[in-house]
Amino acid sequence: MLNISILSFAVTLHISLVSTETIPDQEAGPWVVYEGQKGPGLGHHIVFVTGDDEYRSEEGMPMLAKILAFRHGFKCTVLFAINTDDQTIQPDYPYNIPGLEQLAFADLMILFIRFRELPDDQMKHIMAYVQSGKPLIGLRTATHSFFYRNNLSSPYAKYSHDSSCPEGGFGQLVLGDTWISHHGDHGSESTRGVINHSHKNHPVLQGVRDIWGPSDVYTIQHLPDNATVLVWGQVIQGMQATDSPVKGIKNNPMMPLAWTKHYLTNSGVSARVMVCTMGASTDLQNEGLRRLLVNSCYWGLTLEKEISPESNVDYVGPYQPTNFGFGGYTSGIKPDQLQWPSPTTD
Repeated sequence: MLNISILSFAVTLHISLVSTETIPDQEAGPWVVYEGQKGPGLGHHIVFVTGDDEYRSEEGMPMLAKILAFRHGFKCTVLFAINTDDQTIQPDYPYNIPGLEQLAFADLMILFIRFRELPDDQMKHIMAYVQSGKPLIGLRTATHSFFYRNNLSSPYAKYSHDSSCPEGGFGQLVLGDTWISHHGDHGSESTRGVINHSHKNHPVLQGVRDIWGPSDVYTIQHLPDNATVLVWGQVIQGMQATDSPVKGIKNNPMMPLAWTKHYLTNSGVSARVMVCTMGASTDLQNEGLRRLLVNSCYWGLTLEKEISPESNVDYVGPYQPTNFGFGGYTSGIKPDQLQWPSPTTD
């Protein structure tokens, strides 16, 4: 009996040690975690990977994560580009996104990054997730997520957005298309989302209407046959939602704005992918776009039956986004300042 007890203790100790070593402390580090309390998303973990240095993903994604956590029940972890010296959020620093190991325990990844050149020991977590067959949502500049300048010998350099990857890098290989150009005039022609009526009953579009945002339409040319265009991007001749569409070839035909597809992993697993080329923090002031993205999370996680066209996609707490533009981010912010409820919340 003594030997059995000793053996049992040893097995228990071993399991405890393995668990401690393999599961990261998700509450400690330069990221933010919003715990869902109730709702259809309870028990599902969404990890947001941000760092785009133009469209303020460091503002918009925490806002979206709070909606998903506090209104829908998902656990949401938001990762950021972090300055290694002072641990503040620095979107124009392309070499560091700590916490990516948490993707091993994620059920869904939302990717909103631009031209990152991550070290291999960080990049491996993103690609391991992609190859896992779990769902992925890519927003705006995710079509050109990576740009390897200094580490061309990396095994991940093939995902770079440049001439070294003729297949179009991560965007075209995984999401459906890469960065090509601005189809609308950047900063002067905004975007209206026009629902593709051939797929108006798709779960992602339930309750979605009146999509508009100040970011411009992207050129899309390489979507695969298995892509389903849910929303077209109409170029608007000004920066107000009431402005009229641009006349001429820019809207004939319109560019795909949001689509779904399946990515076939190296092991033959078919993963659900949803992409939207809107997503700037100011775009997300639009309720229709927020609903589209919330619905997309449900669809990615095969929770279509839980989608309600009247679900709550209102902000949780105040939201005053910064206009998009290079170098326009708010400096000196640490992730724990974005925790909700915050230390200054009544």
